[in-house]
Amino acid sequence: MPSDAPFVELSDVALAYGSTAATLAVERLNLTVAEGEFVAVVGPSGCGKSSLMKLVTGLWPASRGRVAVAGETVKGPLGIVGMAFQNSVQLPWRTVLANVMLPLEIVEPHASKLRRERATYEAKARDLLKLVGLDGYDARHPWQLSGGMQQRASLCRALVHDPRLLMLDEPFGALDMFTREELWGVLQDLWIARRPTVILVTHDLREAVFLADRILVMSARPGRILAEYRVPFARPRSLETTYLPEFTELTHELRRLIAEARVGAPTEATP
Repeated sequence: MPSDAPFVELSDVALAYGSTAATLAVERLNLTVAEGEFVAVVGPSGCGKSSLMKLVTGLWPASRGRVAVAGETVKGPLGIVGMAFQNSVQLPWRTVLANVMLPLEIVEPHASKLRRERATYEAKARDLLKLVGLDGYDARHPWQLSGGMQQRASLCRALVHDPRLLMLDEPFGALDMFTREELWGVLQDLWIARRPTVILVTHDLREAVFLADRILVMSARPGRILAEYRVPFARPRSLETTYLPEFTELTHELRRLIAEARVGAPTEATP
């Protein structure tokens, strides 16, 4: 079970873009995520969800406030993070196995050990591929895979260096509904097996409710947390869970809150 101690913590954070710092992406942003917790972040378009990703991973410094991960103030890009995006960003000249192993060539201490322990690392990468249903595809190239298969490989690449924090930015947004729902199960299985801390940014409210322990709802820009909801469904969850009245009720409540946030209407959230 997740620890109660904050693993990710943002305290009164603001992020301004532009040479004059006139455009605030987020302001008064406060949140905590416990180690091993699976959190989904939802909100209207342009609310700062992607900015939150950059802040937590250290790709962009906060204009004000403190961002901390694993008890340390974030001062630059973090090596304990794995990331996956809407576009799987596979290098077409590399095999599936070589794409999955790419972080091992960059992130320490793995980069220093890769040459002498390559066989061990390759076995580990193949085990991940097997876990997501890509056993036997390690010698293929990305252009030989479907979009859903490429995203499976992308999840493996995000996890191959055993990151303590997994950041997912609309990882299934470009896929059809059936493939997306299939990959929900794949991601849930990976999380149950590995238990990294996960922050998922998504526009898909069903996806958020299916996958997360807790859902954070952001306001319109400048983004801040309007409400949070604990997801009450036991794991492992199946697609049958999505047909429960309680699942539909929570999804509709999230939709209502986001619709009101888009127009700046007052909200009353009932977690």
